[in-house]
Amino acid sequence: MDTPRLADVTRNTTETQIRVALNLDGSGTAKLATGIGFFDHMLDQVARHGLIDLEVEARGDLHIDGHHTVEDVGITFGQAIAKAVGDKKGLRRYGHAYVPLDEALSRVVIDFSGRPGLHMRVDFKSGMVGALDTQLVYEFFQGFANHAGVTLHIDNLHGDNAHHQCETIFKAYARALRMALEIDPRAAGVIPSTKGSL
Repeated sequence: MDTPRLADVTRNTTETQIRVALNLDGSGTAKLATGIGFFDHMLDQVARHGLIDLEVEARGDLHIDGHHTVEDVGITFGQAIAKAVGDKKGLRRYGHAYVPLDEALSRVVIDFSGRPGLHMRVDFKSGMVGALDTQLVYEFFQGFANHAGVTLHIDNLHGDNAHHQCETIFKAYARALRMALEIDPRAAGVIPSTKGSL
């Protein structure tokens, strides 16, 4: 890869102030501060298993709840990914992964199609994991899909423990992301679509 795939995106609203910086061809280092410990833990999985160097700084209205913070991190992360990917030449485009953790098993499939879409089927066994409302996992991925321009399918196939369910989702997401973002040496300089654009 001749050109580093980097992005640094800031998003400020009356509810949140978010900065996401990343390197798609990193080693998986993370510097995270969202104010929600378990969410930081999940973002660390994305960096580590996606081999993305990731910095996230978020200040949000956590005195209300975590909704705006989690959703807006998803939006900003999606914007940063889209910026770093660029014209998608040579991109593998598709990625998929199954990840288990004890009794839990999740599958994530992603397509850098340019068409935002999320299908998520997860029956969380608890409403909260630490300080993270499990309903907000959907909001994170919806924000990401809309702003990265990806089609994203997330299915938790088994799971009795919400922590395990959530962790398998984020790890599988990271692995699928890593696969899709890889440069295919057999398709160097080629946009992976019969349309000629994505």
